[in-house]
Amino acid sequence: MGVGLTGCDGSAAANPTTAATPTATHTPTFSPAVTPTLTPTSARTPTPAPLVLARGDRGVKVRELQARLRRAKVYALRVSGVYGAATERAVAAFQRAHDLPATGSVDVRTWALLRRLTPQPTRAELYPPAATGSARLDPRCRTGRVICISKSARRLYWVVDGEIRMSMSVRFGSAYQPTRNGEFRVYRKSRDHVSSLYHTPMPYAMFFSGGQAIHYSAGFARQGYAGTSHGCVNTRDRGKTAALFDTVRIGDKVVIYR
Repeated sequence: MGVGLTGCDGSAAANPTTAATPTATHTPTFSPAVTPTLTPTSARTPTPAPLVLARGDRGVKVRELQARLRRAKVYALRVSGVYGAATERAVAAFQRAHDLPATGSVDVRTWALLRRLTPQPTRAELYPPAATGSARLDPRCRTGRVICISKSARRLYWVVDGEIRMSMSVRFGSAYQPTRNGEFRVYRKSRDHVSSLYHTPMPYAMFFSGGQAIHYSAGFARQGYAGTSHGCVNTRDRGKTAALFDTVRIGDKVVIYR
């Protein structure tokens, strides 16, 4: 069968007996089609939202940020106006809680949401009064980074260069398992620690002397001073303890005194 006998609907193939007399036909001249040249375009990369605040910043806007983060219950330290590691972690926690990229830096979206969810800070929140407990501090607590613990006051103070940044209630061991007095250094941190002796949780453990550590105690939170520890320094404010754990570094000083 010739190439010219096929058609779209097969009609040429159905009537092959009637031959057409060939006539001269004009052969059209075709110009080659010009293929347009397309300039490749690269995929557009999303532009990150502009930063409002980031680690290393200082000033009144950082104070507002910290005060609002305290209202959002993700920041437990004192408002200082300095955007440090603790502020960065608090921002990241807020971002994770609201399905934003957890960068730890404040972009336009984060700032707008935080301002919408928290009230305008008061002047007292922006400029909290300096802690008045410095007279109660042991002299060893007044320089450097120190976890300062007073047994008589039953208080723990986080002190930086003589300024109390945080304080919380604590309890100690009994007369049979006393908490040691003296000057120590944090030598180990364990966020989800479980006692190898008593098989009980010791969240946010900061070890300073053998097996003795500062850590959150659910029992202290429930029972208060009705019980004692096995020699550790127990805290009962989980949020503050977590913030302290994130702030304290290996090698920071611990001072325990009467």
